[in-house]
This record gives sequence, C-alpha cells and structure tokens, in this order.
Amino acid sequence: MTDWNDLKHVLETVRQGGLSGAARVLGVNHATVSRRIAALEDVMGARLFDRLPQGYAPTAAGLDAANAAEKMEAAQLDLSRTLAGRDRSLSGPLIITAPSLVIERVLAPILMAFSQTHPDIDMSLIASNTPLNLARREADIAFRIADEPTETLVGTRIGPQKACVYANKEMVAGLGNPSVTTLDWVRFAHWPGLPVEIRNAWPKRRVTVVVDDMVAAIGATRAGMGATRMPCFLGDSDPNLTRVPGIAPFDYPAIWVLTHPDVRDVPRIKAFMGFAAIHLRAMRPKFLGRIDEAT
Repeated sequence: MTDWNDLKHVLETVRQGGLSGAARVLGVNHATVSRRIAALEDVMGARLFDRLPQGYAPTAAGLDAANAAEKMEAAQLDLSRTLAGRDRSLSGPLIITAPSLVIERVLAPILMAFSQTHPDIDMSLIASNTPLNLARREADIAFRIADEPTETLVGTRIGPQKACVYANKEMVAGLGNPSVTTLDWVRFAHWPGLPVEIRNAWPKRRVTVVVDDMVAAIGATRAGMGATRMPCFLGDSDPNLTRVPGIAPFDYPAIWVLTHPDVRDVPRIKAFMGFAAIHLRAMRPKFLGRIDEAT
C-alpha cells in the first residue's frame, strides 16, 4: 500500500511547481522531498517526475498520483473537521489568525480578556495578511477585512467600516489650496484606483512611493513621504498621523469574524467568536471614524 507520507511529497511538488516549494510547505529540506519521491517511484514502478534542467516536471503517472493524494488529503481533512466538530469541551487549543495591525490596534485587549475568562483554552495567534485555509485546519478562527467572506466560511460581520486620508502632522500643516497644491501620495500596488472623494478633493497628486501592505504605508506616511488612505481605526489611533482636511470618511470593507461550518459549534470556538463580536461591536465608532464617540 502506498504511504500517504510519501504521496504528500508528490502532491506538494506538483502544487508548488518544484522541490523547493514543496520542501518549504512540508517543513523539510530539498533532499528529503527528492528522496521520498524516488522511494515512491521504486515502490510503484513508475516515473512520477521528469528531472529537467529547470526542475521537476510531473509525468502523467505523477499527475495521477497527485490527484489520488489530493483526494486522500480531502478525506483526511474532512474527518479531522468532523471529529473536531464533536469536541464538547470548553478547553484545549484555539488557533486564531488576523492581520498584524488588527491584532495590534484592536484584538490584543480582547484576546487578553478572553484568556482571563477562559484560562483552560490555549490560544495560538497567527499574524498574517495572507488568508489562511480554514478548511485545511490552518486556523480555527479568522478575522478578515472584506466586502464579503468566502462562501465556505461562516461567522459575523461586525458592521460597516470607513476609511479616510492621513498624513503626518507636519505635512498636513504645510498643505496649501487643494485646487492648486500637488499632494504627495503613497500608493498601494494592488489597489487599482482612488475613491472619487479623494480625486475630487485633491485633483493634483504625485506618487512618491508604491507599497504592498498597510504596515509599509503607515511607515512611509509617518516619515512624511506622502498621504494615503487607511481605515479610520488605524489612522485615528496613530498619534503621528492626522486626517488630510477636505476629505470626508468613505466606505471601506468590513471586519468579519469567521470559522469553518464544520467546527462552528465547538464550544471554545463558539465562545470566542461570540465574545469577540460583542467587544468589536462596542468599538463601532472607531471603525466608522467617529472620533468624538470613540474617545
């Protein structure tokens, strides 16, 4: 019988497009992946990959093996979620993932309060701007900023959220008339265009730097490289930044608390999601940019 531990090396090599990517995902070295594939080829009596100068290319047999491995993986994950969904204890491990800035500005006190209320729940926190796969049990609960969550997840929409344009205080103090002044701008690489509110308020803009995430944008804005848009709960809570005048808050994707439907009724998951939703809803003025109400 073919060993699943060998098959998963084939599966990840196909998925990741080579040995290096497979080794990274599996947490082993390059040589281990190569050795496990070679051992499986000996057992099966078939060549699974062509060894080409540019890397490993799956043969037809290799693709068949990867397809079989994917089905085995899906069955294993389904069983894992089913068993986890029957867990009735209000204790044990709980893996939570959220963007790093959401953790820093919003979640940390909530996590602390929940930990004090439920000391038998062992929380692990993964700070990541890349969505983890909850179907693969990479996390139990995810906080995401999105217009709509993926259809495979369930949870709670905390409520609407607003964004505004921020710059450091010295830059804002030196701004002139918006109709003639060019506004230095920190642009996000993956955002295709500006909201109409910004284009109308400051028709002249000069991109000074392009960034790929919000942490970089905040750093560049604090340093005076330009203004940028960000959710109000981030900009208003940063003592180094202030709103650029003449631009009212505008719509921004909402914050969601999500889990996989197979584990939604696990007591520790259900308890945390309800706890977090209550506390986050109490913070709605911050998400809507209502400074007076949030203080």
